[in-house]
Order: sequence, then structure tokens, then C-alpha cells
Amino acid sequence: MSLLPPLFAALSDPHRFEIIERLMEEGETPAGDISNMFDISAPAVSRHLSVLHRAGLVARRINGQQRLYSVRPEAIRQVSDWTMNHRAFWEASLDRLEQALLEDKK
Repeated sequence: MSLLPPLFAALSDPHRFEIIERLMEEGETPAGDISNMFDISAPAVSRHLSVLHRAGLVARRINGQQRLYSVRPEAIRQVSDWTMNHRAFWEASLDRLEQALLEDKK
């Protein structure tokens, strides 16, 4: 079974997607700082972080009272690899569409 469905499901929420974007830009970040980035409650951010952690997109490290989160590069690599593997399909489809449009003009 592919590990991709849970990754894509976790990324489908705009808040979770933004958390990943921010962690990719800023690196390891305490949960409290992540919570301050959004206009949603701290418990809601905590739930989003739990979903991302269960999906394998983020690593969680405990340092005293802090929960530190970082993106797991191998998870992002899986998404990237899937996208690149399907690139040929989309390019071929777009090439066929372009050819059909050119023939339609004639």
C-alpha cells in the first residue's frame, strides 16, 4: 500500500499546507510559535500538527517543555517523486491537446 494517500490527505487542508510551507522556510519551530502564525486556536493548531505527524510529514522533538516540529524531507521527497513520475503523462496530454488545436485551425 502506498504511503501517499495519507500525505496528500494531510496536505489537503489549507492550514496544514501552510504549516508545512512555514516549516520548510523556517526550519524546526516550537509548537507555540507555529500557533502564533495563525488566527485559529492553539488546540486547533495542535490537532493539525498531530495529523501532519501521523501522516509522517513532520518530525516532533521534545526539548524540556517545548514541542519542536520540523518537516521530514523524505516525506516531501515522496510527494515530489510522485509528481515527477506523472509529469510525462501530463506533458503527453498537453502535447496531444496542442496538436489537436493546431489541426483544428487548419
